Amino acid sequence: MKKNTSRRSFLKKAGLSSAAITSAPFVFGAPQDETLQLYRSYIEIDYAANDHINLGLIGAGIQGIYDTNTALQVSGVKLVAVCDLYDGRHTRAKELWGDDIFTTRDYRALLARKDIDAIIIATPDHWHKKITIDALKAGKAVYCEKPMVQKPEEGQAIIKAHTVSGKICQIGSQGMASLGNEKAKQLYEEGAIGEIVMLDMYDDRYSAEGAWQYPIPPDANPDTIDFDSFLGKAPKVPYELKRFFRWRNYQDYGTGVAGDLFVHAFSTLNHVLSSHGPNRALSTGGLRYWNDGRDVPDVTITLYDYPKTATHAAFNAAFRINFIAGNGGGGGFKLIGTEGEMEVGQNSVKLTRSKLGMVPGGYSLIAYTEAMQEKIKDGYAQQNLDTRSSKLKTGTTTWEAPRDYKGAHYDHFYNFFEAIRGNSIVIQDPSFGLRAAGAALLANESYFQKKPVNWDPIGMKLV
Repeated sequence: MKKNTSRRSFLKKAGLSSAAITSAPFVFGAPQDETLQLYRSYIEIDYAANDHINLGLIGAGIQGIYDTNTALQVSGVKLVAVCDLYDGRHTRAKELWGDDIFTTRDYRALLARKDIDAIIIATPDHWHKKITIDALKAGKAVYCEKPMVQKPEEGQAIIKAHTVSGKICQIGSQGMASLGNEKAKQLYEEGAIGEIVMLDMYDDRYSAEGAWQYPIPPDANPDTIDFDSFLGKAPKVPYELKRFFRWRNYQDYGTGVAGDLFVHAFSTLNHVLSSHGPNRALSTGGLRYWNDGRDVPDVTITLYDYPKTATHAAFNAAFRINFIAGNGGGGGFKLIGTEGEMEVGQNSVKLTRSKLGMVPGGYSLIAYTEAMQEKIKDGYAQQNLDTRSSKLKTGTTTWEAPRDYKGAHYDHFYNFFEAIRGNSIVIQDPSFGLRAAGAALLANESYFQKKPVNWDPIGMKLV
């Protein structure tokens, strides 16, 4: 069904009861600023031991640990096995989750276990495709960290494996199931910002850790790390600890800021707009500060074109990352429309509406005589240009999650496990994951080729 985000459509909806349309009354009426609370309830069940979902973790680094800690907060989930190529993380896994946790360097040992129902894949990006496909073929439900693929052309094989297996596969952009995304989608579909014209996203950082200079443990050596297995399909290079512990900084293993950060924004953007994504990208930037051997930029700006579809107007998106932001850092994600803008976070949405000025003011009238100015004003007054706009509230309305909100990361895993139990469907399946990753990775294609690149958002392929 074609969505109508016109002002008249929104005004019509605003006349409905708040039971049917929950947002419209708050953006209809007199100008004011207000803060409202978001809400979400969960079905909490005390599962018996034989009803637990047994979980295995492949890749017990930073994100793997955060993922697993969050997953274990969901009722009826038990971790039974962990795989990592650094022995120190085996020790850390037992420290975190108990001495009875099975640990190994070989991920295939987890896939061979009949007692494991679901797998978290939190490896370097260049391993995502193979392990995801292997896990699906082994009959496991899969939670694969974003980006789903290292290269756009890898995605179709995962989609096929998912379809053939019939198993659940969730891609891990952890903000996807958040209260903020849910509210932003509702507001957009109700026409709260009119027709979208621009997306403005930025992520500023100002620390070595934020720029992926992660610590290297002093016990790391060829005996405690399986470096050859880490390389996998990547080019063979001499043993180097920075490549293992700071793999995000290298094209051979990661996807740079595009795959690590842009992909979150595309997941939210495509979800809120019910969009398949952009069809063109142009990227620029450079390595401005962190000259530590990395071969990806630490400052980048990418511009995207979104074509007109049944759910949104044609618009442009600007994505900016700065890993040496002297302002101390910060970030934002802002949908800008013809009648308002939404600043979207995982825990909040801020809607701002302003009155569009259609009547000339003193700046342009100064060129005319006093008598002519009056005639011009009278002419505009007779056109009654402010009638519709005056019916909509201006000002700011903010929706915020309550203090006891379990968080977006929890919601994403809750959605995953509910889908495994047959109570829901995943919010980010492999097709959605490829459209988010493919759009993000256009930045790399354009940056390294030094030219604009085109993408087919329906067929999910470079053109």
